[in-house]
Amino acid sequence: MTLLRLLCLPLFAALLLAGCDRVDPDSPLGKRKAIYQAMLDTKEDLGGMLRGRIPFDGTAFTSGAAKLDELSRQPWQHYPEVKEKQSDARDDVWQRQERFQELARALEADTAALVEVTTAGPVTAERVAPAFQRVEDACEACHKEFRAY
Repeated sequence: MTLLRLLCLPLFAALLLAGCDRVDPDSPLGKRKAIYQAMLDTKEDLGGMLRGRIPFDGTAFTSGAAKLDELSRQPWQHYPEVKEKQSDARDDVWQRQERFQELARALEADTAALVEVTTAGPVTAERVAPAFQRVEDACEACHKEFRAY
């Protein structure tokens, strides 16, 4: 029985420590991670339609563009004044707030432009692809400067 306890102790400790890495979903970090995940999921669906991974559906694309636009305005409010220990963001987010906010506004402008394209005429892959590419480029630009991979 003592040997069993000795073998179980490291396993129990490992399980306990594994639970410590969880992010509180109600914390600022948890909230913005959830928003970013929803943005990624939506963006992947839209991109999938444009790349032929899933059938293009103009109505679904329009709805997804509106959802992405709404989501693009949400994560910024969940950045606290001081970086959290578990954050994937670089320290530059807090040190270069002006630039970070500039890129956030650029993303918002690009998602709004995507919505505008979907409401200004027939929604075809050819018409929406350039505006969608600008959204993807805006995401990538911010990640290159501010996300620690």
